[in-house]
Amino acid sequence: MHTQSPHASAEPDGPYLASAVRLACCPTGSNPVPGTQVHGSRRRKLWELPVHAHCPVVGVCLPMEAVRQLVNKTVGDVGDASDHALHCGVNAECKQRSRVSEAVHKELDRRYALPLQQAKALKCTHTLTAHWRQMRGQGSAVAGALWAVLTHPRCDPVLETEVLQDIHMLQHQLGAADRADHARIRALLHENAVVARALASAQQRCTRLSEQHAQALAALQAEQVTLRGALIARTSELAQLQQAHAQLKATLPDLDSRLALKQQLAMQQERNQALQQTLSQLRMAHERLVAETDPPRAEPRAEQPVQKDAPVPVAAPTPTRWQDRAVLCVGGRPGAIPIYRELVEQAGGHFLHHDGGEQELLAKLDSTLAAADLVICQTGCISHNAYWRVKDHCKRTGKPCVYVDKPSASRLKRVLLEPSAPVAQSAQRSIASSRQ
Repeated sequence: MHTQSPHASAEPDGPYLASAVRLACCPTGSNPVPGTQVHGSRRRKLWELPVHAHCPVVGVCLPMEAVRQLVNKTVGDVGDASDHALHCGVNAECKQRSRVSEAVHKELDRRYALPLQQAKALKCTHTLTAHWRQMRGQGSAVAGALWAVLTHPRCDPVLETEVLQDIHMLQHQLGAADRADHARIRALLHENAVVARALASAQQRCTRLSEQHAQALAALQAEQVTLRGALIARTSELAQLQQAHAQLKATLPDLDSRLALKQQLAMQQERNQALQQTLSQLRMAHERLVAETDPPRAEPRAEQPVQKDAPVPVAAPTPTRWQDRAVLCVGGRPGAIPIYRELVEQAGGHFLHHDGGEQELLAKLDSTLAAADLVICQTGCISHNAYWRVKDHCKRTGKPCVYVDKPSASRLKRVLLEPSAPVAQSAQRSIASSRQ
C-alpha cells in the first residue's frame, strides 16, 4: 500500500480548481478534460475517475469503520493508524487499479446496488442531471446518488464538476451542522444530567413512599387479621349462646306464656295499687264527711260518778294533714330514697317513688301520678319527658305539686310539715274533688 504525506490531499486542489474554472468559462460543446470522456454504455471504475473525485467518494460513501476493515482484509493489520492516514492511503491506492481499489469498488457496488439500479434506467445526460439534482437534497440518499452518477456512462465533465461542487458545499454544510449538533448535544447532555439528578431524587422519594406504604399496608393487614380473629371468636360465642338459648327454651316450653303472665301480673299489681290508693282516699273523705255531719257530743259532767267497770277512753293520736295520704317522690338519688320513705311515713303518709325515666318505664309514671295525693318533683334528677308528664298531669287534675331543684331531706321535711299556701290550696281542691 502506498503511503502519502499529510499534504497529499491538498495536491489535487490546483488541477481541480483550474478544471472547474475552465469548465465554467468554456461553452457546453467544448472538448472535455482528458480522462473524463464518456465510455459508451460501460460504467466507469473507481480508478478511472478523476483524482480529485476519490476524496469525496471515499470520504462520503464509506464510513471509516468499513474503510479500516477493507484495509485490514486486503493489506493486513494497520494497528493504531489514524483515520486521516487511512483515508489518504486509500485515496492514493484508488489512483490505479490495485487490490485496495478493487475492494473499495466492490464494496461501493454492494452498498449502493439499489441506487445503481435506479440510475441504470437513465439513458441521457439530461435525465441523469435531473436525477442528481433531485437526490442531492435527500440527506442519506446523497452517498448512493454520488456513486451512481459519477460512475454512470452518461456522466459528462460538466455534470461531474457540478456533482463534485455540490458535494464540496454539502461537506461544508454538514460540518457546520455537525458543530451545531455538537453544541446541541452538549446542551442536551447537561440537561440530561439535570433531569437524571431530578429523576434520581424522585426515585428516592418514590422508594421512601413505597416503603412507608408497604409498612402501613402490613400494619393494616395485621390489624385486619386480628379483627377477623376477634370476629370469628364473637361469631362462635354468639352461635354457642344461641344454641344454649335454644336448649334452655326447649326445656321450658311454656316460657312465652309465663313471660306474658308475668307482665300481666305486673300490670294488675299496678292497677291494684292505684285502686287501693283511690279506696284510701275515698275512705278518708268519707270519715271527714261523717265527722262533719255528726253533732258534737256533750261533755260528761264532773259530778257524775264514773262507773267502775266502764272502760277508760284513750285519746286517739292527732292525725297529721298527710295521714293515710299518698306522697309521690319523682326522681332523687337512689341512696336517699330510704330517708324520703321514713320522712313520709313519719308524716303519716304512704310513700310512692318513681325514678323519672332513668330505669323505670315512663308508662308507669301515669298510673303512679293518678294514685298520689301530693307530688314532689325533683327537677334536677329526672328526664325532660318525665318533667312534662308530671307538670301536665298536675295542671290538668289540680293535684298539688312541689318542684325541688336540689333534693334534700330538710327540704322534703319542710314540704311535709309546713306546706306553703299553694300546696295547701291544691290539697283542699284535691280533697273536695275526691268527696264529690
